[in-house]
Amino acid sequence: MPELPEVETTRRGLAPHVEGRLVTGVVLRRPDLRWPIPPEVARELPGQRVLGVRRRAKYLLLDTAPGSALLHLGMSGMLRVLPAATPVAAHDHVDLALDSGRVLRFTDPRRFGCLLWQPAGETHELLAHLGPEPLSDAFGGDYLFELSRGRKAPVKTFLMDQAVVVGVGNIYAAESLFRAGIAPGRAAGSVSRERYRRLAGAVKTILAHAITRGGTTLRDFLSPDGAPGYFEQELFVYGREGENCKVCGRKIRDGRMGNRATAWCPGCQR
Repeated sequence: MPELPEVETTRRGLAPHVEGRLVTGVVLRRPDLRWPIPPEVARELPGQRVLGVRRRAKYLLLDTAPGSALLHLGMSGMLRVLPAATPVAAHDHVDLALDSGRVLRFTDPRRFGCLLWQPAGETHELLAHLGPEPLSDAFGGDYLFELSRGRKAPVKTFLMDQAVVVGVGNIYAAESLFRAGIAPGRAAGSVSRERYRRLAGAVKTILAHAITRGGTTLRDFLSPDGAPGYFEQELFVYGREGENCKVCGRKIRDGRMGNRATAWCPGCQR
């Protein structure tokens, strides 16, 4: 599933081609993706100018005067800006026609993505209870320390809780915990303030770097220009189970935590 850096890479790729453009038409080739596509999408968007392309957690919002189209890429979704005459493939479910003569095309083979509507001045229920953005000033070590007191859940599960902080998925949680030297199975409430400061710093550094590298190429992710991300080449623990740690040489261990695959180095993480 595309994580925050992949979604931010997509946002940055789309913005120059979509912001300021008039939506001249909406083509829905099916009535639903993960959930039914609300009628407001086809009713409200045509004739509106795209005022901005925003990201909240792993969601993208195309802002217009009456409201925002709310998109999630799901497991295999892709957004591309293409010439209007580009042939339609089997899984090209949505086109937003633009006054530039191009279309914003949403392709989603597995249909775990979504296209929903958020009226202007309102917050969609999917966004209403999310934690702070990890690259914002609201997120830091002191915040994590205070919120974690008394929590027995593994620190990795805690870090991946979207009500705690958004967008830190499995890949980046594993890599951040490695950089901070914290074992993923340690109880969240047992981690010290100083170690949480290191962890928050690692999250910010790794996510910011991953964005500059175009995200991580996993499964079907491609950026809007069709180019893969390159951060995968720099992973230290995720996907390296059984290999030697690049730092201490011990074997990377693996297991399951919160029903997710987890990798860590027993030498570097305590």
